[in-house]
Amino acid sequence: MSTINFEDGASANAGGVAADRLRSIIERVERLEEERKALSGDIKDIFAEAKSAGFDVKVIRQIIRLRRQEPAEVEEQETLMDIYRRALGM
Repeated sequence: MSTINFEDGASANAGGVAADRLRSIIERVERLEEERKALSGDIKDIFAEAKSAGFDVKVIRQIIRLRRQEPAEVEEQETLMDIYRRALGM
């Protein structure tokens, strides 16, 4: 990462942009992206553990998705699924 060095130590203000503030925001986002990458790896490891224990990972993902939703929303989706299945003779 390249930085702009100012001889007088003042923060840059080129074109109305405060360089120190901008740099801080960018560095915070970069740190969070690194954390997200590490967490994604951890989640992948947990799913691998679940699979090796004989669990169906696709079903686990569906359950996690359902748990994030509001109960009324889940009920509406399940009702529609039942209606569609009946309409298709399933």
